[in-house]
Amino acid sequence: MDQKLNWYAVCTKSRCEKSLVSKLNEKGIEAWIPLQRTLKQWSDRKKRVEEVMIRSYIFVHIQPQQYDEVLKNPGAVRFIWFNGEPAVIPDSQIEILRLISDSDVKVTTVASRLAPGTPVKIIAGPLEGLTGELVNSCGKYHVVIRIDHVYSALSLTISPQFLEKIGAEKKR
Repeated sequence: MDQKLNWYAVCTKSRCEKSLVSKLNEKGIEAWIPLQRTLKQWSDRKKRVEEVMIRSYIFVHIQPQQYDEVLKNPGAVRFIWFNGEPAVIPDSQIEILRLISDSDVKVTTVASRLAPGTPVKIIAGPLEGLTGELVNSCGKYHVVIRIDHVYSALSLTISPQFLEKIGAEKKR
């Protein structure tokens, strides 16, 4: 009997995310990591690079009997556990991460223990339709999108003109 594939978060050793994803994919295990394109400045040049969005985590799409197969790989540390078993990351959150990763929106990963803010919906641009919480920091608006069980959240810099308060009039 085939079991359903689920997404799970795996903790990795520091800076091993990309190599672990590559190794797992080579072995036929679907592994993915959210990346963001950034411009890096060196003393002699600038270069666009892809950086890991959520450090020390990757996501695998597996059946429960594949847990050990994932952990046998160099760089894999452990699965994220919730209620006594590896935490299933909802497909909808993986899709949100993919959408954000594919956009050019500036992303900062922050601790998920932020005080809840005003619920908002993004009403324009490449992330249109996503919902999150509005945070105003140093005069800039950020939309915080929480990722369950990974204890982190993504802070997106979004102009307030592209936000709408959920259940109310447009945010100004």
